Parts: sequence; C-alpha cells; structure tokens
Amino acid sequence: MIDVEILIALISFYFVMYVTPGPNNAMVLASGLKFGFIKTIPHMTGITIGHVLQLVLVCLGLGKIFQIFPHLQNILKILCALYLLYLGYKIIGSFSKIKEDDSRPLKFHEASLFQLINPKAWTISSMAASGFLPKDGDLFFSIFLIGIVALIICPLSISPWAAFGSAIRNMVKNNKIKALIEYFLAILLLITAIIIVLQ
Repeated sequence: MIDVEILIALISFYFVMYVTPGPNNAMVLASGLKFGFIKTIPHMTGITIGHVLQLVLVCLGLGKIFQIFPHLQNILKILCALYLLYLGYKIIGSFSKIKEDDSRPLKFHEASLFQLINPKAWTISSMAASGFLPKDGDLFFSIFLIGIVALIICPLSISPWAAFGSAIRNMVKNNKIKALIEYFLAILLLITAIIIVLQ
C-alpha cells in the first residue's frame, strides 16, 4: 500500500531538487533560448530518462561505489565543470548568429549520457535512494514508485527553464540585448561550474 505522506514528500523532494538551478537547467535554458522549446524536448526527455535509469541503478546498489571510491565523485565534478565551461564558451556570440551557426540542440542520448557526469543528478539519486527506500518491504515496488515520480516530476520541473529561454528568444530581437543574455548565461554556467567543484 502507498503511504500518501511519503508520496507527497517524494514529489516535493523531486520538484525542489529539479526546479532549482543546476547543470541541466542551465543547459535547458540555453537550449530554449537558442533553438526554441520544441527542439529542446529531446534534451529534456534525455535528462528525464537518463536520470530515471541512474536512479534505478543507485537504488539497486551502484551508489555504494561512491562510498567505496569517494574520489570518483570529485572526478565527475571536474568533468561536469569542464563541460559547462565549454558550453559557456560556445554560448558567447551564438544567439546573435543563430542562422549562421551550425550548432544543434543536444540529442536524447547525449542528454541521457550527460547524467553520468552530472554530480547533482548523482546526489539526487543517492538522496532519493537513502531517504525513500524502505528498510523492510518490497524493494522493487519502492524503486518503481520512486522511478514513476521522477519520470513525471522531472520534466515538469525543468520545462519552465526551456520555456523561459524560448520566450526570451521570441521577444528579444535587439542584438545588443542578445549579447548581454549570452554573457549572462555564460557567467551563469561559470558560476554553476564553480559551485559544483567547491561542493
């Protein structure tokens, strides 16, 4: 039987963890701004499915690897930070030349694989496993329930970021304002990268 209080707590946990700023949201915002909401859907779907698979693996015991090899988390942080810095570099000058630029939105599998180096996603999975898996009871049903909640709440939490980026894209026609937005997003990615490394 599903405990309604635990279910509400799980939904709240996932909403708060995924709606707050992080690598995925910064990337989705940039993608929405550059390519529009519709073209960002595969990226958001990849994040969601990649995270659910990651969550299942952590719930089945993969998370213990981080306890045995704590330095692995630091390596992931550095890889994620480097990728965010690369994205920040690519953003500068890109919105004002969208038609000339040969770049494309992240594909489904690329966004899914990014979760492997996303320390926030690993933290969310580990917290969900440690906080919501019962000590006794049906393990597989609990994993299924947590996975379903993640599958529903994750896209609901990240899609406003893509929608916001897309709205700015449609409203802003002035190239100087676009340039300011480019630098703002690049700085946002830089700050995110620094926070990830320092945590």
